[in-house]
Amino acid sequence: MIPAIDVAAVAPMIPVALGVLCLPMLDTALRATPELLGQRVSAARRGTYLASASVLFLAASLLLTLNAFSAPPRVFNPDFEMVKMDGVALFLMSIVLIGGMLTVLASARYLEHIHSNWGEFYVLVLSSVTGMMFLVAASDLIMLFLALELMSIPVYALAGFRRASLRSNESAVKYFLIGSFASGILLYGSSLLYGATGSLELSEIATSFDPENALDLVGAGLVLIGLGFKISSVPFHQWAPDTYEGAPTTVSAFMATAVKVAAFGALLRVLNVGLAPVSESVYGVLWVLAALSMTVGNVMALIQRNTKRMLAYSSIAHAGYLLVGVIAGGEPGVQSVLVYLLTYTFMTIGAFTVVSVLTRDGAELDRIDDLSGLAQTRPALAAAMSICMFSLLGMPGTAGFIGKFLVFSAAVQSGLATGSSSLVWLVVIAVLNSAISLGYYLRIPATMYFYPPRDDAQPGKATFFEGLALCACAAAVLLLGLLPHDALPGLSALLQMADVNVLQLASDAAASFAH
Repeated sequence: MIPAIDVAAVAPMIPVALGVLCLPMLDTALRATPELLGQRVSAARRGTYLASASVLFLAASLLLTLNAFSAPPRVFNPDFEMVKMDGVALFLMSIVLIGGMLTVLASARYLEHIHSNWGEFYVLVLSSVTGMMFLVAASDLIMLFLALELMSIPVYALAGFRRASLRSNESAVKYFLIGSFASGILLYGSSLLYGATGSLELSEIATSFDPENALDLVGAGLVLIGLGFKISSVPFHQWAPDTYEGAPTTVSAFMATAVKVAAFGALLRVLNVGLAPVSESVYGVLWVLAALSMTVGNVMALIQRNTKRMLAYSSIAHAGYLLVGVIAGGEPGVQSVLVYLLTYTFMTIGAFTVVSVLTRDGAELDRIDDLSGLAQTRPALAAAMSICMFSLLGMPGTAGFIGKFLVFSAAVQSGLATGSSSLVWLVVIAVLNSAISLGYYLRIPATMYFYPPRDDAQPGKATFFEGLALCACAAAVLLLGLLPHDALPGLSALLQMADVNVLQLASDAAASFAH
C-alpha cells in the first residue's frame, strides 16, 4: 500500500535542494566557458553568478515558506510524523532562509579577497540551510538527528574554507570534534529514549515518558546536552570563540545566526512536545544555563580585543537571553523567542558583514583597533556597525529592544502567573547583564567615531552585494524596532497575506505550536 504522502508539506525545501544539485553544474559550466565559447569568465564574475543563483534559490524557498503560513499545519507522512510544517517551523525556516541569503550576499567579494572564491562554498551553504529547514520541522528523533547532521557537516567544511590559513584549519578541526561529540551524545540519548518509550516520534514519547524512570531521564538529559552544544550555551560553549575567530568571517556570521536559530527550533520542539511531561523540571536546569550563559558571555566579551571573538562571546550571552524566553514557556514565551531570533539574525549578520568588508588582500582586519576612525574613512560602514551594536545592546528604537522586551516580559508574566520568583530573578540577572554589555557594545562606536584612523589601516569598500546585505540588516533593525507591528505590510500585500505583520506571525506560530 502506497503511503499518503503530502509533498506540499516539504515544498519550501525543494528550491534549496534543487540549488544544491544545480550550482555544481553552473560552476562547471562557467569554468568551461574558455573551451565552449573561447571567452574566460573571471573568478570574481563567476562568484557573482553563483551568489546570484544561490539567492534566487533561497528566495524561491522563502516565498513558498511565507505563502504556507495561510495553510493549516501539514505532515509529510501521516503514518510516520517525521516532518511537521506548523507555524513555528515556517517562522524559523523564514529566518534561516533570510540568514542564508544575507550570508551569500556578504560572501561574494569576501571570498575573492581571502583567495577562496570557489563554487563549493555556495553548495555547502545551501546544503546546510536544507538541513536547518528539516531540523526546525523535525517531529521524530531520527529526522532530528539526520537533519542536524545535514546542517552541521557542511558547516564543518565551511569553517575550514580558508585552506591556507592555520587559524581556519584549527577552527574547523575544533568545531568538527566538538560537533561530532555533541551529535554522538544526542544520538545516544535518542536511543535511550527509544528503548524506554518504544517510539521515536516526539508526540508518542511525551505520552509514554515516565518521569520516575531513570532511563527516560538520562536519555532526555543527553538529548538536551547535545542541543546545548549546538546553541553554544555555557558550559557547552568552549568551541565557539576559537571557531568564530578562525573561520571565514561570513561563515562565522552564518554559524552565529542560522545555526543557532535551527538549534533553538529543535530545542523548542523537543521541550514543548517530546519532553512536555518533565518540562517544569528541565526548566530548573535551563535557569542555571541561562544565568551562566548571560554572565560568562558578557564578562568574557568585555576583555576581548578581537571583534570576532567579542561577537562570539556576545552570541553566548544572547543564547542565555533566549533561554529566558524558552523557560517562560507557553505562547508568550515561544513568541518572544521567535521574534528575538529574527531580530538577532539581522543585527548579528550586519555586524559580521562590516568586519568582512574590512578585509584587504587576504588580511582580515578583525581587531577592534582596526575600526579606529572608521567613521572618517567609511562613514556608511561605521553607521551600519553602530546600528547593529545599539541593537545588540537592546537600545530603545532598535529591533534588539523589541526582542529583549518580549523575552523579559514573557518571563515576568509567567513568573507572576505561576508564583515563581525564580523567573523574576532570572529577568533581574538578564537586565544586569544587559548593563554589563554596555562596556563592549559601546566601545565599538566609540572606537569608530572618537579615535583617529590608523596609518596602516586601509579598510575595503563595500560592493553592491555587501551594501545590499548591510542596508537590509540596518533597515530591518530600525524598522522592526520602530514599527514592529507594521514591518511586513508590503511583503504581505505582495503575497496576498493581508494584515500580516512580524508580531502577528510570531503569535500565530506560537499558537499553532502550543496546540
